[in-house]
Amino acid sequence: MNNAAFDEFAESLSKLLPPGVDALKSDFERNARMALQSVLTKMDLVTREDYEVQSRLLERTREKLTDLEARVKSLEEQAGLSSTED
Repeated sequence: MNNAAFDEFAESLSKLLPPGVDALKSDFERNARMALQSVLTKMDLVTREDYEVQSRLLERTREKLTDLEARVKSLEEQAGLSSTED
């Protein structure tokens, strides 16, 4: 989550405060934002971008593994060896 999302969330929460507590509004928003950031930091979340990068890397690795398995099988067949594990 970016800072704008934290700000928006804190502002939304502050709108739920009853009238007449405007003096506490900025204090409440700041504390709500800090509390939310603290909770999300402890959750050890990754960004969407990092997740997408790792997903693409995993997909390429799977493709390479499949290609290598096919090459090994082909070489084994050419050498007259048979694989007992499939």
